[in-house]
Amino acid sequence: MSMKTDELIRAFEKNRGILRFSRILKDGFHRKQVKALFDSGEIRRIGHGLYQLADAPALSDPDLVGAVLQSPKSVVCLISALSFHEATDEIPRRVDLAISVGGRANKIDYPPVNFFYFSEVAWKAGIETHKIDGHDVHVYGLAKTIADCFKFRNKIGFDVAQKALKIAVAEKRIRPGKIMEYAKICRVANVIRPYLEALV
Repeated sequence: MSMKTDELIRAFEKNRGILRFSRILKDGFHRKQVKALFDSGEIRRIGHGLYQLADAPALSDPDLVGAVLQSPKSVVCLISALSFHEATDEIPRRVDLAISVGGRANKIDYPPVNFFYFSEVAWKAGIETHKIDGHDVHVYGLAKTIADCFKFRNKIGFDVAQKALKIAVAEKRIRPGKIMEYAKICRVANVIRPYLEALV
């Protein structure tokens, strides 16, 4: 094995066993080195332009991490964000990702993904960064997610949004004022207000 290929394996190890193809090239490695590791079975392709060391430890949330690494400018939203914050009993069938209007939805073969387009202002608001399996994952905070769920209530189900609101306020101790702050940004303040008032 060449010294450069050894360096590439070390680069994988520094990134918890996963690298994007674009990052590999940016770091000065050649596609031939990637092919050599792939052909020898030392790395495997786990998504569009995404590779993992064959002996890397299993990810705790492979769908979430895999989707975000393939679409680094997106933010985990809606059902996936509710699930992350443990504010729903819904099981995400797809990874919900938000991108800004005018942004590009990356091609993702696996896992299944739903892309939602947010206005620039709504897309930038309420983003939190969490470390999952050593990777930075952008997820909307729970208060912002509640506002988003009411905004997209026709797509995810109004009952899902209502139940999440109840959990956020009663169990997660999210301040109603914080939810209203994001509700105004998402232009759903008048929709959320009566449901919020019924809880306080």
